[in-house]
Amino acid sequence: MTSRLTGDETALWTAAARVLDANWTGTATAASPGLYPHQWSWDSAFISMGLARHRRDRAEAELLSLFRGQWADGMLPHIVFDTSLARHAYFPGPDLWRSERQPGAPRGVHTSGITQPPLHALTALRLHESAADLDSSRAFLARLHPMLAAQHDYLATARDLDSSGLIAICHPWESGLDNSPAWDRPLGALRLPPSAYAPARRAHALPTGEDYDRYVWLAALLRDAGYRPGYLRDAHPFAVEDPLVNATYLASSHALAEISEIVGADPAPHRERARRVHHALLDRLWDPEHGCFRARDLRDDRLLPVVTIGAFGPLLDPDLPAAVVRNLVDLLLSARFAGAAGYPVPTCDIQATAFDRAGYWRGPTWISTNWLVWYGALTHGLPVVADLLYGSTMRLVRQSGFREFFDPFDGTGRGSHDYAWSAALVLDLLGARRAPQAA
Repeated sequence: MTSRLTGDETALWTAAARVLDANWTGTATAASPGLYPHQWSWDSAFISMGLARHRRDRAEAELLSLFRGQWADGMLPHIVFDTSLARHAYFPGPDLWRSERQPGAPRGVHTSGITQPPLHALTALRLHESAADLDSSRAFLARLHPMLAAQHDYLATARDLDSSGLIAICHPWESGLDNSPAWDRPLGALRLPPSAYAPARRAHALPTGEDYDRYVWLAALLRDAGYRPGYLRDAHPFAVEDPLVNATYLASSHALAEISEIVGADPAPHRERARRVHHALLDRLWDPEHGCFRARDLRDDRLLPVVTIGAFGPLLDPDLPAAVVRNLVDLLLSARFAGAAGYPVPTCDIQATAFDRAGYWRGPTWISTNWLVWYGALTHGLPVVADLLYGSTMRLVRQSGFREFFDPFDGTGRGSHDYAWSAALVLDLLGARRAPQAA
């Protein structure tokens, strides 16, 4: 890549920065003011990377605003609600989660009761790597470090449900890929009570991944059990080890080890966790017959059948064996994913019966998952794959703007307009192009 932006790229930079400025609330960035007005954990991690290229003060404020919602046990919730908005401005809102009734939840802050992929330590390290003032950046890392360490401690103690080293999600929303067809089988196995839990919506036949009664019922079960780790381990009906979630945990464990060294803390526990996740990914989630990673349903101890974008998450592991990397690259470039999509990478295997080019997380291309695969390709020295992801992402936003997601065949923008993480990650990609050493 060249070290200078072209005129076209400069225009993209300006447009992306304008979206982030418009979505800034004064303390954090709304994912999309009209549709998603609160602060999402997964989104904030991505948004901070882009803000670091544009307004570093806001990048740091974004993370600190998110961590004000952290619970006493270290759990970082997937939503921190903006209390200036009406309680019913978004469903599910605070009334579903009732965090104020949990003794470990922060006082004066309303949050959800579940978490999302722990990308935050990697985000914090990338902020440091792109910092102009390293002394100020070290001070910020020192402030954030205990919060990140607590987040990882929570995951290691409360979410390693089978003591394998992998962490489990206990709700599809915790995956970051909410309606992915990967969850169709465990969702279809749930036995709901006769009462409805969600607002009236158009009925869907399973498997669709869009049955909100199931989503809301799972959330209600978690709430009524007080979000207790023992309940998650022994009784909750949805428990899945996902390769993408665990890859972000591994990458952030490596990053937290580096941050620990920077601030004078012990990196060893975080390196050991990364090592355990590395081995468990290969032992438990690698499917050698099909050459890919799959999610594992802990309730029936089987790999889930649908191959999704999550299969490529473990490219974030710098120690992934070369043969495994080759298999993943072959799959990525095949007609099942990028090879048959004009605007890759689709979020579901195109040849799967569950694939839906317009379905939320069931086929469309997302900037966030493109970024993760791009970063994984750089991790393994795959410039052709990295350039493919860079180029396809820029084509999407040039054609359709900073949309929430995109049709993988014709690039049509779908979902929300002026979506914050789409704009932020374009800034990060452009910033990495301008300063390759920060990539």
